[in-house]
Amino acid sequence: MDEPSGKLSFWEKIGYACGDFASVLFWQTISLHLLFFYTDVFGLSAAAAGTMIYLSRLWDGINDPLVGLIADRTSTRWGKFRPYLLWTAVPLAAAAVLTFTTPSWGPTAKLIYAYVTFNLFMMLYTVINIPYSAMLGVLTPDSSERVVLSSFKYFGAYGAGLVVSAFLMPMVKWIGGSGSSPFGWKITMFVFGAAAVVFFVITFLSTRERVSPPASQQTSIRQDIRDLLTNGPWLLLLFATLMMLLWVSIRLGVINYYFKYYIAPGKYEKWISFFNTVGMVGSLAGVAAVSGFARLLGKKKAFIVLFLIANVLTISFFIYTPNHLFLILAAQFVGSFAGGPLTPLIWAMYADAADYSEWKNGRRATGLVFSASTMAQKFAWAFGALLTGWLLHWFGYQPDTQQPERVIFGFRLLMSIIPGLAGLISIVIMFFYNLDEQTLRQIGLELQERRNRELSLVSEEN
Repeated sequence: MDEPSGKLSFWEKIGYACGDFASVLFWQTISLHLLFFYTDVFGLSAAAAGTMIYLSRLWDGINDPLVGLIADRTSTRWGKFRPYLLWTAVPLAAAAVLTFTTPSWGPTAKLIYAYVTFNLFMMLYTVINIPYSAMLGVLTPDSSERVVLSSFKYFGAYGAGLVVSAFLMPMVKWIGGSGSSPFGWKITMFVFGAAAVVFFVITFLSTRERVSPPASQQTSIRQDIRDLLTNGPWLLLLFATLMMLLWVSIRLGVINYYFKYYIAPGKYEKWISFFNTVGMVGSLAGVAAVSGFARLLGKKKAFIVLFLIANVLTISFFIYTPNHLFLILAAQFVGSFAGGPLTPLIWAMYADAADYSEWKNGRRATGLVFSASTMAQKFAWAFGALLTGWLLHWFGYQPDTQQPERVIFGFRLLMSIIPGLAGLISIVIMFFYNLDEQTLRQIGLELQERRNRELSLVSEEN
């Protein structure tokens, strides 16, 4: 890396992206298919499954800041965050296989099994993903380069999403004979878990941490938390993320039902895979363009404009019928193209918020900034799963039967207007975010001068 400019090599960016490819092999699977797996394969009711996912993700979200605080205080020859990729990859893969294993037990025992295995899986996911996400703030000090790095990160993420969308359901069916085969789900997750281990190791081997806390910084959990809760830009990003991910999670949670019982009964495996693949291709194209959007408009304006486009297309799903397959796919592609850059943009802004905190308070807690942010992410996913599960129950959903019009109406609302309201709130919140590119350049220069002075003092003392 060119230290003065903060530019990273192409291969280090690719190496960092491999970590999100590994993470999203798991995350996209549970986002798209977990509720469906628990109701139509594992054998739980929609309400029980939604409640279980909600409570488990709440508990997991509470763990996020703890892992962030621990990671900030980790010190090894490999850095603060990279070692967790090496230590946790294999246990996480094993827990994923257990989560998607269906034991031949009674209803109560199976529900307990689901709680135990899913909570174990999510706790291990936290232990590896919090440090991985925090690496975005320590691989380079350059704000613009972080947008590029974030685009690589999410290119890896959407690449994994494409793999899950295109291959998971066909693979389950090929291995087990149908999309509801317990054996097919178990073996598919074994394959995905083994691939994830390889990609996590690649990230560990190909990256290097370069941004450290101020040399004079003293460890104080209370002060770290106080700094975070008084960080205005971070708080705005937090609430915008909550609403954005609620927008995503509700919609993802109902896609399988939407196609199985409304759009393509009898051919749902093929159309779910095709629909999600079209979306992933659109998202990948959007991520490839994210640096251009950020340069043209700035991160904040790009986020607002792109989200407005994506949200209008989301709401449009309310009017589609099974005769509108072309329009459904077109809206999915264009909406995903506009929505794909949203997460890279907002995660690059989280790294900027960590810089802002250091500039304002003279302290840096990158792991806490990102872990508290992922806590919000998991709370949103948790509430999204709870809301989807309970609304399905309220509308009268029963697995593997012809659904009445009331339930079909519920599918349409959950694919369109309900997530659209959450998206609108996120857009409004982002209007108040105030770290523009000029401010960030000035903060970056002052921080670099401050770090250089502190390093000079430390050298003189030694």
